Amino acid sequence: MAAKTGTTAPQAAASTSSLSKEEVLRYSRHLIMPEVGMDGQLKLKKAKVLCIGTGGLGAPLGLYLAAAGVGRLGLVDFDAVDYTNLQRQVLFGTGDVGRPKTEAAAERLRDLNPEIQIDVFDARLSSKNALDILKEYDIVVDGTDNFPTRYLVNDACVLLGKPNVYGSIFRFEGQITVFGHPGGPCYRCLYPEPPPPGLVPSCAEGGVLGVLPGIVGTIQAAETIKLILGKGEPLIGRLLLFDALGIKFRELKLRKNPDCPVCGEHRTLTELIDYEQFCGIRGEEAPSTVTNIPEITPSELKSRLDRGDDLFILDVREPHEYQICNLRGHLVPLGELSRRVHELDTSREIVAHCRSGKRSADAVEFLMRAGFRKIWNLKGGILAWSDEVDPSIPKY
Repeated sequence: MAAKTGTTAPQAAASTSSLSKEEVLRYSRHLIMPEVGMDGQLKLKKAKVLCIGTGGLGAPLGLYLAAAGVGRLGLVDFDAVDYTNLQRQVLFGTGDVGRPKTEAAAERLRDLNPEIQIDVFDARLSSKNALDILKEYDIVVDGTDNFPTRYLVNDACVLLGKPNVYGSIFRFEGQITVFGHPGGPCYRCLYPEPPPPGLVPSCAEGGVLGVLPGIVGTIQAAETIKLILGKGEPLIGRLLLFDALGIKFRELKLRKNPDCPVCGEHRTLTELIDYEQFCGIRGEEAPSTVTNIPEITPSELKSRLDRGDDLFILDVREPHEYQICNLRGHLVPLGELSRRVHELDTSREIVAHCRSGKRSADAVEFLMRAGFRKIWNLKGGILAWSDEVDPSIPKY
């Protein structure tokens, strides 16, 4: 897959064997450091780094790598800027809402440093395009937020022999390490199997402190620059854990698994696979293992409530979410449903909902297996209710 590339200055196509007068001035604070100097800055100028994701982690990562003078940056993302992104994705402004993230990110980074080349991949990374995209770069930085893509990036990096600068965030905690370096472990060495679907909530479901991706993404940028310069002690075989509530760092040793199917001594995985299937995910529109989850649309629910139908509204979100907005339903968080199922009446018609419809689909599946028959999942959750029925309901 070819990138949509763009530059805004003739210096971006200049020789990587020297620095222009403008570049010397721009990078002067690097050049006076003996650990960087002219040689180090030329290494940065020659470097090619691919950023997978331009969101929470990708925002500080892109800004600092561009500012540092990494000569060629690739940006991979398929999403558009949303209002909910602005709390942490500092690469974007309010005026960018609705624009493709790669487009808005590239514009900002070119303004920050017109001396570099930006490659744009406005696409979802997949087993079909990953090897073609990654092969052009020296280092890959993983700023994704889902397990299928993390395994995909890891496997592609190992197969291509590319270091993978990894970061992850959730609520107040972050992790950073370097996978896929020669002799070092890979992501599968740490996580041989993905967690069961739905066990680990995403940031959209569980939340994240706005400054946390800034901290973690900046550390990823520092690790990337160290790898390019060949200086310092990179996080190879070391997993750095950060707790923002306590402002504490901890470090765990990681060892290469000799039996790892990707990087071990007797490799069994020699090509990319179906990572959605590997992680037990059937796609965004089908989070449940029940083949036919009964659904009701917001407009259908509104019509029935207006008619006075006796419907029991079951809210399976968390209490702090209920405080943000609610449909005046009965709150039973999904994690408590199994021990509070006695609060529900099998004879009544029940409509379960959550924020987006994913957790409530799991709740409906569980209740159907428990013998409930008059039950529906509110399609699209309270977000869809806000869009289709009551715009005064805040979206989060």
